[in-house]
Order: sequence, then C-alpha cells, then structure tokens
Amino acid sequence: MDLFVVPTIGFDLLYAYIIVRLDRRELVWISVTTHPTAEWVARQITEAFPWNEAPRYMIRDRDRIYGPVVTRRLRAMGIRDKPIAPASPWQNGFAERLIGSIRRECLDHVIVLGAIHLRRILKSYADYYNCDRTHRSLNKDAPVSRPVQPTGVISSRAILGRLHYYYGRA
Repeated sequence: MDLFVVPTIGFDLLYAYIIVRLDRRELVWISVTTHPTAEWVARQITEAFPWNEAPRYMIRDRDRIYGPVVTRRLRAMGIRDKPIAPASPWQNGFAERLIGSIRRECLDHVIVLGAIHLRRILKSYADYYNCDRTHRSLNKDAPVSRPVQPTGVISSRAILGRLHYYYGRA
C-alpha cells in the first residue's frame, strides 16, 4: 500500500491511496482524500478487504500516516505489517511502479478538477489496468486473466476519454 499526491487545477493537493496485490499486480483498492489521517487509512484497509480476502502481509513505507491506529487495524484483521527500511522506496517496488504508471499513463495527460473528478479518473484507470492493460511479467496478460480470442474481426474501444484504446476481437 502507498499514498501519492495529485495537484488540482486550483493548486490544491489531493492524496490517492492504493493497495496492489503482488502475485498478479492487481490494483485492489484506490481512494482519494484531501486530508489523510490514520483513521481514514484504517477505514480504507477495512473496506478494501472483505472478511475472507485479507492478505497475510501488507508492505508499506514508514510514513507517519500509518500510525498505531493502522497497525492495530491490520493486526485485528490478521494481517502482518511489513514496513520497509527508512528512505528505501525500492523495497515497495510494485506500489511505486504502479504509481509511476498511473502518473505516466493517466495523470500527466489530465487536468484534475477536484476530488470527485480524480476519483472517477482513477476508477476508470483501475478498470483499464486490471482488465485490459497487458503486463510483460504476466506473459502479456492483464491482472484479471482473460481468454485468448483467436478469431474474429478486430475492433477498438476508447478508454479514459480516448487516452488509451483496447483492441479486441468482436
């Protein structure tokens, strides 16, 4: 899990929170707030994982936002907290890579108007990332696996306001 900052058109700062599953690089949860607190992060963790789907471990950085409230919530859900070493973002490489992809492929091309707008953009990107975007490490499959379409006419579908396209067989 990790947080990153997104500026808006009015120079306000919004904070986006992501949780990514390591095995298939699936973007599990994404949320936006103007003022992140430990209580807000703990609530996001609870909402991200239904009763039987919580992971065994959660890798995070040593930001002060992940205070005792978050660690108590993780323990209560049966999740072992794994903070990375100080000033070592490469130890949480999957989350950092995902944040970089979100910035390069989406947010660098869009002017964010506010929290609701950012939430809608990130939801659309999460759907694209999980279902349509191919990953070389997954043998050019998406995190949510899909069947191979051997025959049919190729058609395209615009995603994120024509920022990306999905090509599939009809």
